[in-house]
Amino acid sequence: MDLSRFITIIVGMVFINNFVLSKFLGLCPFFGVSRRAKPALSMGLAVIFVMTASSMITWLVYRFILIPFDIIYLRTIFFILVIAAFVQFIEMFILKKSPVLYRALGIYLPLITTNCAVLGVTVLNIDSFFINGKPAAGSFLFSLAQAFFAGVGFAFVLLLMSGIRERLDYTDVPQAFKGVSIAFIIAALMSLAFMGFAGFKL
Repeated sequence: MDLSRFITIIVGMVFINNFVLSKFLGLCPFFGVSRRAKPALSMGLAVIFVMTASSMITWLVYRFILIPFDIIYLRTIFFILVIAAFVQFIEMFILKKSPVLYRALGIYLPLITTNCAVLGVTVLNIDSFFINGKPAAGSFLFSLAQAFFAGVGFAFVLLLMSGIRERLDYTDVPQAFKGVSIAFIIAALMSLAFMGFAGFKL
């Protein structure tokens, strides 16, 4: 197994090609759930699980159903169905185990279904690790690694943002910048900071 490829995927997904700050995917839950650390952590863990599990299923669906039956043009529909099913599962699990957390996540939990970062990583896996309709060597493991660390990158910046926004509660922010306005400015500054990782050569 190519260890250097794994390291490239880990660093690339968490820092260089972070889905939120570099590709600007998943911004809705990023801004919506980053007011407090606990909901941010829960949302981050949920996204990691959905990304990894969805990538595993979509890889199998693409390899053993879409390619053999020559219906790869239905890829997006199949992938959305898989993601929606996992989100429903997580929603029921959290509602059963922690109704308080379920209410804290609110509308943003079902919004994982339409989180374009989740769909984006499943599509990226297929585009990166399939060559002419055939899986490249280590394709399945590389896809899982890419999905898992894309979720880790999402959770990482979500927690960073929640920490900053919690501290903002104790600062004298001008009235015109309070709320979403200052959140967008902070996100822009974080994105500029993460652009520094683009200079890394792996």
